[in-house]
Amino acid sequence: MLLASAGLMLALGGCGFPGLNNSRTGTVRIAAQSTTESQIMAEMLKDLIQHETPYKSTIIANLGSGNVTFNAQKRGDADVTATRYTGTDLESIMGKKIDRSRTPAQTDAYVTRYFKQHYHMTYFPSYGFADTYAWMVTQDFAKENHVTTVSDLKPVAKRMKVGIDPIWENRHGDGYTDFKRVYGYAFNDVYPMQIGLVYDALENVRMDAVLGYSTDGRIASYHLKVLTDDRNLFPPYNCSAAANDAALKRFPALRPTIARLNGKLDAHTMQQLNYQVDNDLEEPATVAQRYLRAHHYFEEGK
Repeated sequence: MLLASAGLMLALGGCGFPGLNNSRTGTVRIAAQSTTESQIMAEMLKDLIQHETPYKSTIIANLGSGNVTFNAQKRGDADVTATRYTGTDLESIMGKKIDRSRTPAQTDAYVTRYFKQHYHMTYFPSYGFADTYAWMVTQDFAKENHVTTVSDLKPVAKRMKVGIDPIWENRHGDGYTDFKRVYGYAFNDVYPMQIGLVYDALENVRMDAVLGYSTDGRIASYHLKVLTDDRNLFPPYNCSAAANDAALKRFPALRPTIARLNGKLDAHTMQQLNYQVDNDLEEPATVAQRYLRAHHYFEEGK
C-alpha cells in the first residue's frame, strides 16, 4: 500500500496542464491565450510543425493572460507561446516604464534582447500585425467632426460619451490617467463596459467613440474609423511567437518552421480571421488551416 501511495503521489506530482507530458517524445507544446487571435495563431503553428517537421505538436489552450503563458514557458511546461505582444511584455513581464522617445522598432528590439538575456527565450519577428488598444468612431462622426487622429477629438471631447475596457481605466503607463496627461483633455462621460459590447454601442450610436482592439473583426464589418494614436500613448503591441531557447535546441527544425510566419499577416488579415471565428462561428482550427492552404504553405517546396 505504501508503494502504491508513493507511486500515486509521484504521478500526481508530475501532472500539469493537459498535454504537457510529452516533452521527451518529440512533442512541441504551444501555449495559447483564450483570445480568438491566440487560438488561431496556435493552430497555425501546430499545423506547420506537424506538416513540416518530424515532431508532433499540442496546444495548451485557454490560458488567461500573457503572464500565464509566460510562466508556463518559464517553468518548462510549454515550449512556445503562440502570441506575445511587445508592449504588454514590456510593462507586465519586464516591469519597465514606457519610453515614448523610442520608435516601435527600438521597443521591439529592447524586448527581444531582454527576453533573450533574462529569460532565455527567443522572441521571433512579428507576424506582421499589432493588436493594441485603438480609439474608433463611426465614419459619419469622423466626417462631421473632421477626425482622423486622437488629438482631433479634443475640441469635441467635453460633449462626448465614450465606451472603454474596464481594465484600461486604471492601467498604469497607458491608462486613462496617462491619456489625460499625454493628450491634455478628458471626455464628458466614460462608460466602462465589456470589450465585446463596445462595438455594438458605437454602431448603434449609443457612444460617440470607443476604445477597442485594433485587430477585432468587427472594425471592418461595422466600417469603423480607427483613429491614429498620434502622441504614441500606447506602446507597440506587435504580435510574435516566442520559444524557449532550450526547446529550439531540442527541436532544431522548430526555428525555421515558426519563422515561416514572420511578417506574413497584416492587421486587416487578422481582423478577417478573427471575424470568421467570432461572427461566423467557425472553429479556430478550421480558419487557421484554410489560411495556410490558401497561401500554399502545404505545397511541396514552399
